Amino acid sequence: MDRAVIFSQTIETPLGDITIEADGSALIGVSFGNNSNQSPNSITRMAAEQLAEYFDGKRLKFEIPMRITGTDFQRRVWKELLDIPAGKTTSYGQIAKNIGKPKAARAVGGAVGSNPFAIVIPCHRVMASNGAITGYTGGDGIKTKRKLLDLESLG
Repeated sequence: MDRAVIFSQTIETPLGDITIEADGSALIGVSFGNNSNQSPNSITRMAAEQLAEYFDGKRLKFEIPMRITGTDFQRRVWKELLDIPAGKTTSYGQIAKNIGKPKAARAVGGAVGSNPFAIVIPCHRVMASNGAITGYTGGDGIKTKRKLLDLESLG
């Protein structure tokens, strides 16, 4: 069986390097860090351009084809994340209620933490039920989450 060709591109951002990965037709991942294997394609270039616009304050929502793989539960949580407007936040518990699993806030936290599309699927917009900024696995953790929230509150 042929393995899918993966394209990648690392960009510099105010929060450090971000690596964008795509297959031939869709984005498959966005993560903090540098991937030395630079083989961009039209999808990685589109994502790079939209991320640059985001960091310049010119874009708050991404329009990139994505191939989202995960469990049914994860995909439901990630879909909820896409519905959180820029400049707004919600809680893990609220997402659990929204997907019909009101006692699954911890499981929602696990799904949020395994989001393969940093920034593009805005997991940084999820807080503890008391409004505290908790857990973020990208970049410098909570410091990065705070910077993303601050960036989105501008404009």
